[in-house]
Amino acid sequence: MSRIGLKPIQIPDGVEVKLNNNTVTVKGPKGELTRDFHHDMKIVIEENVITIERPSDHKDHRALHGTTRSLISNMVEGVHKGFEKSLEIIGVGYRAQKQGNKVVINAGYSHPVEIDPIDGIEIDVPKNTQLIVKGINKETVGAVAANIRAIRPPEPYKGKGIRYEGEYVRRKEGKTAK
Repeated sequence: MSRIGLKPIQIPDGVEVKLNNNTVTVKGPKGELTRDFHHDMKIVIEENVITIERPSDHKDHRALHGTTRSLISNMVEGVHKGFEKSLEIIGVGYRAQKQGNKVVINAGYSHPVEIDPIDGIEIDVPKNTQLIVKGINKETVGAVAANIRAIRPPEPYKGKGIRYEGEYVRRKEGKTAK
């Protein structure tokens, strides 16, 4: 039994949800998101509440039930509040700066790495050792943050690299002299 799939989704004020077959369009103050869902899932919009129903207790339907509910919930939250992911840069000489729309990261390579944000994503650089990825689509915000982290993932000996804010990096002990 999907516990997440059974939870109703409250539609906040200022957010408009439209259903066309199994295509859900969510419009809010931050923007608009559209997504197609599996034809077996029944999406019901009554007053300011969205509920998702499944046709049977088949394994595939149970899996789709909770996933569909989570995706719609993230769409509603994204157009209402938005999502953000913070990254921190740790290391001597490692820094980031914003040049126009691009973000240039110096992470110990022989060349600076330039990042062009994709549509719907904004990258802020409040400090030269901190990046904030913002957007309305949770999936793309996480993907862009993961791509930035992949430029120089944190290494286990000194902890240098780009990591999510608050991420724990397990440290290893270095070599010992005899």
